[in-house]
Amino acid sequence: MAIPTNKTALILAIENDYANLKKDLDTIPLELTSIKELDGHAKDTKMNICNVVSYLIGWGELVLSWNQKKERMKEVDFPETGYKWNELGELAQKFYSDYEHLNYKTLLSKLDVTVNEILELVKRKSNSELYQNPWYKEYTLGRMIQLNTSSPYKNARARVRKWKRLKEHS
Repeated sequence: MAIPTNKTALILAIENDYANLKKDLDTIPLELTSIKELDGHAKDTKMNICNVVSYLIGWGELVLSWNQKKERMKEVDFPETGYKWNELGELAQKFYSDYEHLNYKTLLSKLDVTVNEILELVKRKSNSELYQNPWYKEYTLGRMIQLNTSSPYKNARARVRKWKRLKEHS
């Protein structure tokens, strides 16, 4: 699917990419969700399925937080306070630890809520608010949302599917 360039396409991308990912996440046996076998988001690290979900929740909540701060005319520390864009592996590790106390089913529910809140945010915005003006540097709000929702959902699905294939053949 092409990169969304309008509100309708963004909603469809988020909904479709998340629905596809969710189908795969829902079929993983609970006992396999905490085994660190997937390549992590930081170089030379391993993660588990719970970490994958935590990562997606973390980015989703960041998107919501960025928007909330901007709407209140507060400064946003991109990507997150204490992290620079070249430290995303460390930020991923933070997301893993932020949600490590939650079990897999709770993580999936929390991700559902986060995705729905992002979709509500997109639906509240006009097409011009999403795509007509730079929101962060040269990026529009719509592009920032897409970069942190549907793109990571596709990436996560590819990781999960690769892992599932390896599990089936081992």
